[in-house]
Amino acid sequence: MFDTLQDRLAATFKNLRGRGRLSDADIDATCREIRIALLEADVALPAVRQFVERVRERAKGVEVSEALNPAQQVIKIVNEELVEILGGQTRRLRFAKTPPTVIMLAGLQGSGKTTLAGKLGRWLKEQGHSPILVAADLQRPNAVTQLQVVGQQAGVNVFAPEPGNGVGDPVQVARDSIVEAKHKLYDVVVVDTAGRLGIDTELMQQAADIRDAVHPDETLFVVDAMIGQDAVTTAQAFLDGVGFSGVVLSKLDGDARGGAALSVVQLTGRQVMFASNGEKLTDFDIFHPDRMASRILGMGDMLTLIEQAEKAFDADEAAKAAAKLQGKGGDFTLTDFLQQMEAVQKMGSLSKIMGMIPGMAQFKDQLAGFDDSEIDRIRALILSMTPAERDNPKMIDGSRRARIASGAGRAVSEVNQLVDRFFEARKMMMAMASGDGMGGMPGLGGLPGAGKRAKGRQQTPQSRKKRGSGNPAKRAAEARAGATAPDQSGDSGAAAFGFGKDSSTELPEGFELPKNLKDLL
Repeated sequence: MFDTLQDRLAATFKNLRGRGRLSDADIDATCREIRIALLEADVALPAVRQFVERVRERAKGVEVSEALNPAQQVIKIVNEELVEILGGQTRRLRFAKTPPTVIMLAGLQGSGKTTLAGKLGRWLKEQGHSPILVAADLQRPNAVTQLQVVGQQAGVNVFAPEPGNGVGDPVQVARDSIVEAKHKLYDVVVVDTAGRLGIDTELMQQAADIRDAVHPDETLFVVDAMIGQDAVTTAQAFLDGVGFSGVVLSKLDGDARGGAALSVVQLTGRQVMFASNGEKLTDFDIFHPDRMASRILGMGDMLTLIEQAEKAFDADEAAKAAAKLQGKGGDFTLTDFLQQMEAVQKMGSLSKIMGMIPGMAQFKDQLAGFDDSEIDRIRALILSMTPAERDNPKMIDGSRRARIASGAGRAVSEVNQLVDRFFEARKMMMAMASGDGMGGMPGLGGLPGAGKRAKGRQQTPQSRKKRGSGNPAKRAAEARAGATAPDQSGDSGAAAFGFGKDSSTELPEGFELPKNLKDLL
């Protein structure tokens, strides 16, 4: 969503690095580039003006002029102002002192209200609440049926006394839902209201009538993050006509420029509370302004990544796998390997996961091309093996590999690639478990382009120690041995995990997973 803005800001800050002192001309040029970046991201002009002026004022102040590293100080200022424009502090739901808490969803047709109702209901249920969804959208064809299907998928009950499709009184349905909730002890009522393709008097009047009937504790305006500056106009119309207490951004996984997220909060004074970033019911998160600002600036989002990992990984299974990687409790097998991959898959798209790691934004093009279905093909290969073969992959000879490939409907070469890369991945993970850091990434075949950057960097004292012998005869022997050694670079591992055959196995200089994330692997 924020790729365009992220690229422009990264290029702007790159020009600042290495400067010992920033002149007023440097600051003016930087602010001009930031303004262009925000306008290209479709941020509303009034929001751009306010943002750039605050950055300029602070950048010309004492905190930058007296800083040891002015460039970093400017980046810090931009980060803080981004957090502010996105709402500052994380906004939480306000629950009623006496249940039920009533949450009303409002927005245009197509913004994703009905799907969001299911996501919100599922999230509330996970938080220990007992929600009920209310089908008060009786205008859009099959809106009631859609909410019933979504509610069933989310495991949340739906109150739908009217069939919809133009039949029924939505205000009476909303009023009756409160009685139903009190009678059956539901503590949260989520009311899905009708939308229109555009703002009109009938839409506003109906939404206002439902609001007056149920007196919601929270009215959430659902806005499609892909509609750009028009989101501000729509939000202002709903604010004037109905009023709302918070904003929900839907379709954050789209490829639009993301200006809505930076504009709505600034111009309406209402904070973004939730973000929907996919079609699955699990693609729903609390909106954290500081974490979103960090993502926009390409600094990753480790806190969200760790939270997702804690949900996806079973603590006991992770402890057993860690013990095996440390040489305790038996060998790390293909069964363990499959369990770890399935846990990672539960966290979502691998490209999204890697995008949350600091420093990985520069590889977003390669990550975007990663085929997540590759994990399904690997699963098919592993499940085609016998339990003995999964426990001891070394016993898989040529005839066994042909049988496994036939059982999975894959080529024999893919079995070869999987087995070879499993041993390399296990070696890498054992090194991580023993505290030796990342090293290469043989299990993933590396990231394209990283090796080219690594070639030009200066050698460290540790790397100089690995040079050949000072004895000319020994050095010549080592060179001959290296020349005759088989080439392991190939494309087997890269292809097996979705990357191209020219992938390098080196990561950016100094890259290492944080300790608290290592513990979850």
